[in-house]
Amino acid sequence: MINYNGKKFRSVNNTENGEVGAETLFYYEQEGEILTATYAGGQILKGNLVGKVDEQGVIEMRYQHLNTQLEFKTGCCVSTPEILPDGKIRLHEKWQWTSGDQSEGESIIEEV
Repeated sequence: MINYNGKKFRSVNNTENGEVGAETLFYYEQEGEILTATYAGGQILKGNLVGKVDEQGVIEMRYQHLNTQLEFKTGCCVSTPEILPDGKIRLHEKWQWTSGDQSEGESIIEEV
């Protein structure tokens, strides 16, 4: 199992309907199979997520944040890890808003 505890991630790609951008930083913590994170930056004032990690390092999560328009946003996401040549982690994410238009998207975040 990949251990995400203490790792920091930044967005490198997101679909147009997403709010996370290059300025958004994610701070991950993990205890056993349970993952939590806080995130902020760019269009995101403050956010948090909770998820579970399987034996291959795939994360199933739920997230919520407050954006710069003071709107609450919620969603669900599955993140699949890729280990880069330098040993850092890239997460390929498939997500869906559970608030607003319920649209889906894809993003990539990388360990910094």
